[in-house]
Amino acid sequence: MHVQSPLTLDDEQLTLASLKNQLEMFADEQKQLFLNAHSVPDLVYGRAEYMDQLLQRLWQFYNFHQIDGITLIAVGGYGRKELHPLSDIDILILCRQKLPPQVQTQISKFITLLWDLKLEVGHAVRTIEECSLIGREDLTVATNLQEARRLAGCEEIYHQLKLIILSESFWPTETFYRAKIEEQKARHARYHDTTYNLEPDIKSTPGGLRDIHTLSWIARRHFGATSLFEMSSHGFLTDAEYRELAECQEFLWRIRFALHLELKRYDNRLTFAHQAQVAQHLGFQGEGNHAVEMMMKEFYRTLRRVAELNKMLLKLFDQAILDEDESLLPTILNQHFQKRGNLIELRTEGLFQHHPETILDMFIHIANDSQIEGVSPTTMRQLRTARRRLSYFLHTLPSAREKFMELVRHPNALTKAFSLMHRHGVLSAYLPQWSHIVGQMQFDLFHVYTVDEHSIRLLKHIRIFSDPKNHEHHPICCEVYPRLQKKELLILAAIFHDIGKGRGGDHSEIGAAEAYDFCIEHGLSKPEAKLVSWLVQNHLLMSVTAQRRDIYDPEVIIEFAKTVRDEEYLEFLVCLTVADICATNPELWNSWKRTLLAELFYSTQRALRRGLENPVDVRERIRHNQQLSSALLRKEGFSLQEIDSLWQRFKADYFLRHTHKQIAWHCTHILRHQAPDEPLILISKKATRGGTEIFVYTKDQHALFATVVAELDRKGLNVHDAQIMTSKDGYALDTFMVLDQNGDTIDAERHQTLTSHLHRAIGKGTPALHKTRRTPSNLKHFKVKTQVDFLPTKSKKRTLVEFVALDMPGLLATVGATFSELGFDIHGAKITTIGERAEDLFIITSTTHGKLSIEEQENLRQVLIENVDALMPH
Repeated sequence: MHVQSPLTLDDEQLTLASLKNQLEMFADEQKQLFLNAHSVPDLVYGRAEYMDQLLQRLWQFYNFHQIDGITLIAVGGYGRKELHPLSDIDILILCRQKLPPQVQTQISKFITLLWDLKLEVGHAVRTIEECSLIGREDLTVATNLQEARRLAGCEEIYHQLKLIILSESFWPTETFYRAKIEEQKARHARYHDTTYNLEPDIKSTPGGLRDIHTLSWIARRHFGATSLFEMSSHGFLTDAEYRELAECQEFLWRIRFALHLELKRYDNRLTFAHQAQVAQHLGFQGEGNHAVEMMMKEFYRTLRRVAELNKMLLKLFDQAILDEDESLLPTILNQHFQKRGNLIELRTEGLFQHHPETILDMFIHIANDSQIEGVSPTTMRQLRTARRRLSYFLHTLPSAREKFMELVRHPNALTKAFSLMHRHGVLSAYLPQWSHIVGQMQFDLFHVYTVDEHSIRLLKHIRIFSDPKNHEHHPICCEVYPRLQKKELLILAAIFHDIGKGRGGDHSEIGAAEAYDFCIEHGLSKPEAKLVSWLVQNHLLMSVTAQRRDIYDPEVIIEFAKTVRDEEYLEFLVCLTVADICATNPELWNSWKRTLLAELFYSTQRALRRGLENPVDVRERIRHNQQLSSALLRKEGFSLQEIDSLWQRFKADYFLRHTHKQIAWHCTHILRHQAPDEPLILISKKATRGGTEIFVYTKDQHALFATVVAELDRKGLNVHDAQIMTSKDGYALDTFMVLDQNGDTIDAERHQTLTSHLHRAIGKGTPALHKTRRTPSNLKHFKVKTQVDFLPTKSKKRTLVEFVALDMPGLLATVGATFSELGFDIHGAKITTIGERAEDLFIITSTTHGKLSIEEQENLRQVLIENVDALMPH
């Protein structure tokens, strides 16, 4: 049923209950029209028109039409006739002079009624002089007034206000322009200058609706254009640019409208909680998270298009309003290109269209000249035109292939050239596979960037390995990268490492095959192509091995070394691995991961140099560790007899899995420990293997691992590694590697308190299967299926359990308690958190016979899944 126009409502229908009913019917009608794919602009403008009529009817009902010198004006987005379901309705009540008390009372009733109707009304009551004064001082007020639109009341004073607003003295064009540019820069900085935020703000994020508004505000102020269409008719937008901006705006409106249908209160953030429902409203379909990922891909691509147009048009406005660049004399680079200020521009009209391979020449110039910061707006416009008219991909041109490889081999290309090629759509125009990953996101907390943005950031991280100043953060890479003979192979592997994502199947295999073909097509030798392909195929291998395997087990090192084969491959792989981790999520790289990768790198390097047919002698390593630690202990004043007497209680594995410094530290305190029935707890003052080491020496007890990790979890600490051992006479020798929530070692001020809490927890010794902290709200929108797998191992004594689940408070304690409940002993744990996923490795044995039987494995899988699923947030 079509909703009645508010203008036709009689006075009896203007009660609060009746108007609420009218608004509910109107909202329902709009929702149904939206879900039936009705035009969003029609709905947005239609809502503004409905509000116009409602306010006009209420204006008449309160008899404001009989008062001289008072006007009702729509301002801001409402002034543009743009209203989404939860948009603010900004109004100005303009008066010639200060209003008498009885009129003020009537206005209060009018506004109160609007609030009682649950409308988001922002209002001001001002005289013309007050508007002029406040508007001159406040950019936001000035911007809102610029979009003023009369709804009812005195036309004369409305026109007086418009004359003030339009006068050059109100906000001089140059001042307004500069202020708006600064405002946009500040807004973009709040979103880290990227369009790729996991929970983006549709309105304010770079490339969002505010970027379109900024263009229209400046155009309105300087050129008098009141809409995008008018901007194109004035010649400041081409027809194609107008259509593109209008298309982008409509898509962003659709998302915003759908989001507002889901919310109860005004917000423009597309949070995880609402992405799935918004995708459904927009008609995106697919299993699991596919619908969300499809929607977000189109969303991010739209933001990119808006951001590019915004940047180009603002530079054009810059020339038109400030006339600064035009006064700079150009520096000629060659017959086709010149530099004006810090921008490169074409000298030959239509060059990119007639000779598309010359697009790459522009980026070679950018790589050659560090002073060039970007592309001039007129050249950007020609590039966009040429890019849209291409009927083939640039890599099909032999001359373009030569230029691309020249860029890949250029020592400065990673500084700016590749990121600008990506920003301006040239990588997508060159390589069809790259065009597939633009805007490709993954619905998780681990990958904070889209695939294309991640790959560009990876290239930037490779570049920093050539700077000795970064040696402290990346010691291996800063040592290895400068000596790589063919750095271009690493760069090609970086470009292709994730290029297979979003196409189904194993992205590493897809990328490896395409990387090999690309290398051969671009004139590389077969051995070079094989290296690039191998790097793409195995780009996750080193990270997974370091973080999720027992790298202190010689077998693990030998298996890894067999896959790597030689030192050159190892050096390329460590650079790609570190850059990949750093570019995935800024919070991932820490001293713990740096240490793990260093140990894996050097262990593998030694294995390769020794020869894989000559594996490490375990007994020799144990003797070596004992000799070095014995020397340190004798320096502390202990006799050989005291040391030997203690060591006879320890199993050989203890000396294999700890460094000589750790052994000396533990044993110094154990030998001085005067109360054998009391737990001894040590916390390292310096970082050990990249984390804080907590060593627990106590009579072994039921569920000790679960007790300790539960207490650490309660203190907001993350366990990343654990070595769980028992002496021959039944004492636990447990080592936990711990970091705080920021990935840092534990502050020394917390050590004493933590020690006393662990003493108390071990004294109680009864961990419960329960949460230790509340589940973070952002985890509630993700589903991770709990999985328990048993890895093959040559060991006849131990079982390797790989465990995947949602990373919840109390998870590790629950796992440990489950092992104890079933009578299994933990000997080691590698704890890895990847976004919302916990991906852990446990080394366990059966109390009676070592390796778990098939029946025990199945029982463990069933009970563990039941216990963990009971923790799940509901």
